[in-house]
Amino acid sequence: MKSIKKIFWAVWRVWFYVVMLIPILIMLPFLVASILTEKGYPYFFKMSRIWAKCVLFGMGFYYRIEKIQKLDHKKSYMFVANHTSMTDIMLMLAAVDNPFVFVGKMSLAKIPLFGFFYKRTSILVDRSSSKSRMEVFDEAQKRIDRGLSICIFPEGGVPHDETILLDNFKDGAFRLAVEHHLPIVPLVFPDNKKRLSYTFYSGSPGLMRVKILPLVETVSENGEPLDRKEVREHVRTLIYNELLAFKKLDESKNN
Repeated sequence: MKSIKKIFWAVWRVWFYVVMLIPILIMLPFLVASILTEKGYPYFFKMSRIWAKCVLFGMGFYYRIEKIQKLDHKKSYMFVANHTSMTDIMLMLAAVDNPFVFVGKMSLAKIPLFGFFYKRTSILVDRSSSKSRMEVFDEAQKRIDRGLSICIFPEGGVPHDETILLDNFKDGAFRLAVEHHLPIVPLVFPDNKKRLSYTFYSGSPGLMRVKILPLVETVSENGEPLDRKEVREHVRTLIYNELLAFKKLDESKNN
């Protein structure tokens, strides 16, 4: 039985990359056309959301979104969430309809075909380079000036130890949000690690819950920027407490 499960997991993992590529190939001419000019990005974003939903559906995932408040499509935000799975990108795109760009690691640009569009539409950062980290701020400002939002997974990567509920947050997302006066929208993904973690022989189709928390302001009522470290820890606490609540709820159902 164990060997059968391993075969299923191996095939399923390969299928994940196949189902990532199929929608891209189908939409390829339209995707290429949408990245030729800056004005085309909103169309690219819409197609990215279709791609994300196709990947989730193709893997047997279905999602349920709980929104605490409605967002203004005319404003820019900083979207942040816990990072536990390769599906976090897809679920973020499925859950948020305000056009945004990812700030992410350069290694994702190496994924065939997906990487071609990722590096041309996202803000890539080499975390080992201080110059690269500084360039992110200039690139983010350009996107914000165009009315776009920014999305960063502030843990800076998926923790190697999967028993960690939520790793420490890096400063980048909060420094960007405070300096650009972007309200922060925290999202909670409690199921992605269970559904498709970075452990090869693991995962299963099923429900992916999303909870979009109330936005966190980065400036005071008199317009002064707030302390980014305090904002960072406040947002982390909000996400951590929600993850704990989901964990306790699941444990109570299983008992």
